[in-house]
Amino acid sequence: MKIALLLVSLFLPISALADLVLIAHIHAPVDRISRDEAINIYMGRLRRFPSGESVQPVDGPAKAQFYRLLVNKELADINAYWARLVFSGRTSPPRSFEQNQAVLDYVSANPDAIGYVERTELNAKVKVILDMEH
Repeated sequence: MKIALLLVSLFLPISALADLVLIAHIHAPVDRISRDEAINIYMGRLRRFPSGESVQPVDGPAKAQFYRLLVNKELADINAYWARLVFSGRTSPPRSFEQNQAVLDYVSANPDAIGYVERTELNAKVKVILDMEH
C-alpha cells in the first residue's frame, strides 16, 4: 500500500501535494519578496531583506517540496550544497523545524524570520510574502 501511495504521489503535480506559502512576521519590514530574493535568502547568498534588515530563514517539514518548488533541486542536492557551505565556513543553513506549528510560532515571534507552511495553516500573526505556486 505504501508503495502504491508513493508511486501515485510521484505522478501528481507538486501543487497537489501542498499549497506552500513563504511567510513573515506580520510586522516584518517587507510585504513581498521576489522568487529570486527568496532563492538568494534560502541558498545563503543574502542575509538581509531587500530593505536592509536582517533575515533569518527557517525550514519546515515540507522542506523537500519547498526546495523543489524554489530551485527545482532534490533534498539530497540541497543538503550537499549546505554541507559544502558549512565546511567552507561561509554560512550556516536555515534553522529547521519538524512541525508547521513550530515554524508558525517561530516566525510569529521573530520579526526577522521567514518560513514556509501550507496555506491552510496561516494565522493572523504572519503574512504571506511569496506564493510558492505562482
